[in-house]
Amino acid sequence: MAIRNTYTDTFTGKADENIRAILFDDENQKSEKLKRMLVKIIKNELTPRQEQVIEMYYFRQMNISEIGNVLEITPQAVSALMSRARLKIFRILKYYI
Repeated sequence: MAIRNTYTDTFTGKADENIRAILFDDENQKSEKLKRMLVKIIKNELTPRQEQVIEMYYFRQMNISEIGNVLEITPQAVSALMSRARLKIFRILKYYI
């Protein structure tokens, strides 16, 4: 079965906006504390594959198709990894907010 390279879905919506706001908002100390907490969660609580996908998407600004090509998996698999990773992040992060 051939890999579909036309899948270019990007994550949008409230969850994605919240993660980006935490990572890239430099306005106050509270956001700095949340940023450190989010990075700890990514490094310590996610599977290695989920950590790779999150790092590529949010820090290297790669889209889902590019991540799929690098990891040699389908874009749908990348999307599933991202969804599970974000769900795990928010389940843990809600205790700190």
